[in-house]
Amino acid sequence: MKTRGNFQLQRVIGYFHGTIILFSIIIGAGIFLAPKGVLKYSSLNVGVSLSIWAACAVVSMVAALSHAELGTTFPRSGAQYYFLKRSLGPFISFSYIWVNLFASPAGTAARSLLLAGYIIHPFYPGCSVPEMPKKCLALAIVWCLGILNARGVKEVTWFQTLSTVVKMAVLCFISLTGIVLLVRGRKENLARFEKAFVAEVPDASQIAEAFLQGLYAYSGWGVLVRIAGELKNPGENIPKCVITALTLVALIYLLVNISYLAVLTPKEIMSSDAVAVTWMDKVIPSMQWAISIGVSSSIFSSLNCTVFSSSRVLYVASQEGQLPLILSTLNVHSCPVVAVLQMTILASFIIIPSDLILLVNYVGFIDWLQLGLMMTGLLKLRFQEPDLPRPYKVRLPFVFGTIAMSLFLVLTPILKSPNMHYTYVLLFLFSGLLLYFPFIHFNLNCPYFNKITCFLQLLLNVSPGDDIDEYISAEGTLQKNQPEIAAKTE
Repeated sequence: MKTRGNFQLQRVIGYFHGTIILFSIIIGAGIFLAPKGVLKYSSLNVGVSLSIWAACAVVSMVAALSHAELGTTFPRSGAQYYFLKRSLGPFISFSYIWVNLFASPAGTAARSLLLAGYIIHPFYPGCSVPEMPKKCLALAIVWCLGILNARGVKEVTWFQTLSTVVKMAVLCFISLTGIVLLVRGRKENLARFEKAFVAEVPDASQIAEAFLQGLYAYSGWGVLVRIAGELKNPGENIPKCVITALTLVALIYLLVNISYLAVLTPKEIMSSDAVAVTWMDKVIPSMQWAISIGVSSSIFSSLNCTVFSSSRVLYVASQEGQLPLILSTLNVHSCPVVAVLQMTILASFIIIPSDLILLVNYVGFIDWLQLGLMMTGLLKLRFQEPDLPRPYKVRLPFVFGTIAMSLFLVLTPILKSPNMHYTYVLLFLFSGLLLYFPFIHFNLNCPYFNKITCFLQLLLNVSPGDDIDEYISAEGTLQKNQPEIAAKTE
């Protein structure tokens, strides 16, 4: 395969756009879906529900700051994958890729259906949205995301900035309206806050489930580590962006939840399929369309960030020899377009579970299991390679706290409420062995792979990037590492 000179992912994302991307991916479907789940597992206890939202903000900040060390130590795209391979070995890194190969498209497809439902909802007042038009619109959304990402990082950041303005306007409106209603002191608005902790208190397993729901709304804070290869000065910008974005998100989430509860009762929230739309129907019924536009913009921008960052993980896994070589090729816009196309096609064919709350729990279960492994690897590298350049070094109590939270969220649901679904998740994790040993460990090669790769390269007009072994040093200069990746056969 022929390569073109100076053909690589471009470092064009600074502090401002990094914060915008982080803000955009965190505030997506979660704040419109998770309030229902948090209330459900909080036994409809308003006080416990709000406390969990606040606790989730603290846990997310600690985990994100711990996780940031991965991207600052190895500032390359797909840093989580590269870090796992270096610290815990190739099988663990392959398991990470194996899960993300299906989990990311599944999450994209699920949120595309949720987004389609919000867009179509105003056209079917008083009745449920038909499945066929919703699925057709979701399919169109997925392919629009693919086309936008294929245009390159500059177009993605421009769109994220625009959509962030729209979602901020909607969330600020919801927050301020809730504050005004509380200040006015209407009895029905204040009553549920005055007796916030009167309801039944949930047990440990329910609290763990509620945390998974709340943390889903904060999920995505690891996106900058995934795209560290396209960040300017990642050693400085990743921690700064994390602190700025998560602080703003935590404040907005608390205000939005207070506003929901100031207008709707817990039972009304539980019976609603679209909490924000139901909230607007109570406040200003004629403005439901504005909420639909705001929510749609929020979910679409979050989806856009997911496709953008997930494709980079597939890109680096291909460079490291654990996925087909074609996935590490770039188009003229310096985008791994084949990785984007693969995600788009998989998302188009995935069947979405009808119970979104259950889906949130599974996604959260896998995410925190992987995060626990990353923190274990971080500790291992601290002792094995103490002289490794680390522009940003998180304090060990944060790392141990993240590991403890990971163990709590992974083990508590299994031990307290045994469910075969969690067994299926673990079986899926280990099913990657069937592919790992023949194709990665023993390096079996099919003669048709090279022909298919060459055909797709010509068809899609793509070429391998030339930055496989490069990274930015602590001083911000490019250096060459000794090759540590698996050899690729032409």
